[in-house]
Amino acid sequence: MKLPFNKISVIGLGYIGLPTAATLASRGVEVVGVDVNPKAIEAINKGQIHIVEPDLDAVVHQVVNAGKLKAVAKPEQADAFIIAVPTPFKGNHVPDLAFIEAAAKSIAPVLQKGNLVILESTSPVGTTEKLANWLGDLRKDLSFPHQKGAASDIRIAYCPERVLPGHVLKELVENDRVIGGMTPACSEKAKALYKIFVQGQCLETNAATAEMCKLTENAYRDVNIAFANELSLICDRLGINVWDLISLANHHPRVKILQPGPGVGGHCIAVDPWFIVDSAPEQARLIRTSREVNDGKPHHVVDKVKAAVKGLKDPVIACLGLSFKADIDDLRESPAVDIVAHLAKDKVGNLLVVEPHVDSLPASLLGLQLVETEEALRRAQVVLLLVNHRSFYDIDRKSLEGKKVIDTRGVWR
Repeated sequence: MKLPFNKISVIGLGYIGLPTAATLASRGVEVVGVDVNPKAIEAINKGQIHIVEPDLDAVVHQVVNAGKLKAVAKPEQADAFIIAVPTPFKGNHVPDLAFIEAAAKSIAPVLQKGNLVILESTSPVGTTEKLANWLGDLRKDLSFPHQKGAASDIRIAYCPERVLPGHVLKELVENDRVIGGMTPACSEKAKALYKIFVQGQCLETNAATAEMCKLTENAYRDVNIAFANELSLICDRLGINVWDLISLANHHPRVKILQPGPGVGGHCIAVDPWFIVDSAPEQARLIRTSREVNDGKPHHVVDKVKAAVKGLKDPVIACLGLSFKADIDDLRESPAVDIVAHLAKDKVGNLLVVEPHVDSLPASLLGLQLVETEEALRRAQVVLLLVNHRSFYDIDRKSLEGKKVIDTRGVWR
């Protein structure tokens, strides 16, 4: 079967870009991945991976050895470009589009008439249009959708990812995709690219709606988690086990409350709702409040630890888990990291950190001890469970006897 694209370039080889590049390459497309991290480039070109994602190592090894995937530091000519770079926020939760702008500047010199440019990075409404403007300013010899509409030389679309870490390869293929072209012709061309590997539906819309769709999905999750986290605060005050409460309430046929935790982390849910607030601050009242509830939860956990160590001389605290969710190595926006850093800053006690999915601590926790679970439990007087890793469910309850336990995930309820 003749593929609609012979060569595709993926800009950004992180948790989304690398699986996307490998999946495309596994379908027989020549893929060139671009990244600013020399170590990532070196690892990929050896058929290895620099992130943790189940089964990704085998796919990368296969497609690199088959000559279908290579990693480079500088973009080269291709039929299509997929931009999958980070979009953090600056102070006061203002979106930071510097990585997207840098990606635009990097691909502009190699763009050719007939190329497709897809932005996958989670972005505020209007970012795709900004991308088109940046490219248009850099390449006056080419026309773009905001200039010539359906007759433009370059097609541009916004197509957000919606995958779950730990299940990325499966969900890249099976999940429906939203295809937001700047024109219907842009949507059509982007859809042709995704149909190379996507088995789910490819739902066409405009770029602004696609941008808002991605933000809406994550804000929906954030609002519902905030409800659970607020319940946990109320239950702490009233002396009620929040997990028992939620379990009982969820027996109602139309109630499905999520589980509380120490906060909300990751590169999506902890960040993206702020993009909506930034775009419509007067209207996004519930979304803002939910963000504030979830951002405030780590402070509540810190206060509980401080209360637990009162009266203890030189307390030792075992901090179990750092990642933003269970059974992955991703520490981005992790409330667990913030909690441990806050405890260290306030010198609450001797902190023993357990995170089975990393080999070293992040910069914010340098100076602390990364230890095995058994050692932490043996030495600690206070046990703080922050992440519900599978291995923590197997901890012998006898090892917790005589210790003060703060379980933020309901593992030992």
